[in-house]
Amino acid sequence: MSHDRIFAVARQAGTIMVTLLGLLILTFCIGRLMPVDPVRAIVGEEADRATYELVAERLGVNLPLHTQFIRYVGDVVRGDFGVSIRTGQPVISDIAHVMPATIELATFAILCGAGFGIPLGIFAAINRNRPADHIIRFLTLIGHSMPIFWTGMIGLIIFYAVLGLVGGGGRISDYYIGLVPETTGFMLIDAAIAGDWEVFGDALNHLILPASILGYSSMAYITRMTRSFMLDQLGQEYITTARVKGLSKGRTIWHHAFANIRVQLVTIVALAYGSLLEGAVLIETVFSWPGFGQYITNNMLIGDMNAVMTCVLLVGVIFIALNLLSDALYKIFDPRTR
Repeated sequence: MSHDRIFAVARQAGTIMVTLLGLLILTFCIGRLMPVDPVRAIVGEEADRATYELVAERLGVNLPLHTQFIRYVGDVVRGDFGVSIRTGQPVISDIAHVMPATIELATFAILCGAGFGIPLGIFAAINRNRPADHIIRFLTLIGHSMPIFWTGMIGLIIFYAVLGLVGGGGRISDYYIGLVPETTGFMLIDAAIAGDWEVFGDALNHLILPASILGYSSMAYITRMTRSFMLDQLGQEYITTARVKGLSKGRTIWHHAFANIRVQLVTIVALAYGSLLEGAVLIETVFSWPGFGQYITNNMLIGDMNAVMTCVLLVGVIFIALNLLSDALYKIFDPRTR
């Protein structure tokens, strides 16, 4: 490995460490500056002073802030994120239990968002200022502007209550709960492993609507960015040169213009996916989806700061991981970045 390569790796590692340290400082500040008394959340409003001070001493909240921060960092390094007040279980265990539901929802949503958004963005750019372009831009404007909780409620009323085309709230109908062993935590995968296709169909039926609504929101963003990137490329001289040389329109668009925006689209899709993972709070609330978003909401309402701080830290780590994944994909799609 060359010295330049070693230096680049060391610099990237240093950047990640500094980012993680900043993230730890942020989550610590959130836990200490929010108008929630973590001790009172545990002992209740009726506890006497002696009980309050005993719990405060065990939690370490009576120590100086810098000492609390050092203890917090040490706990995180050891993988100790505390115990949830609401469930009485280690926070990391709770998150491991609810996260598959959100990953399943967000993954289906980003497949819809990117699967429709990228082709629509390209099609809109090719037909700039034509009726098709105006229709696509109007649809993406609606998707970007409408509050997602309102879209979710309207979707439930129309497609579930009135038409009966999809399942209602939750991940699965009540009479199917417990029929499939929880092997991975992903309902569709667990049902497929068990070979219970009736449960699989019911889970998919419950997933379609919330994932489609989330996907529509991300599709609006991905379509607009794809259109913008393609318009920039279609205005370049090499596109005109390729057309003058007799290259077909389709080959010019897909093999030249699109090839030059793939790296940018990787970042856009990765960031959209990260936003879906941490931003599904409202849609999970509307659809009673037992995922990460609903977990953090419920714990914020009761002042369970161990859970809240861990969730915020996890969101930051997810975005850092997605950025690293984007960098790796850059090197695959564009050898010049290696």
